Amino acid sequence: MKKDIHPTYFPKAKVKCACGNTFEMGATKELIEIEVCSTCHPFYSGGARNLDKVGQVQKFQKRMEQAQKSKKKKS
Repeated sequence: MKKDIHPTYFPKAKVKCACGNTFEMGATKELIEIEVCSTCHPFYSGGARNLDKVGQVQKFQKRMEQAQKSKKKKS
């Protein structure tokens, strides 16, 4: 291996999930923040949960409002 080109490896890096779950694993960063882990993911937990569907609907509604405003300005 070449020297001085590899990142520092942290064997006990902490991982924090948005659900509050924390665990340790090996990584090149000391702290990793994630949105979905095996505790809260619907595939592993067995529950049906809308992860980001609300966010997608809100984004769509915002785009529609902007489109309608620009349409009114042109008229």
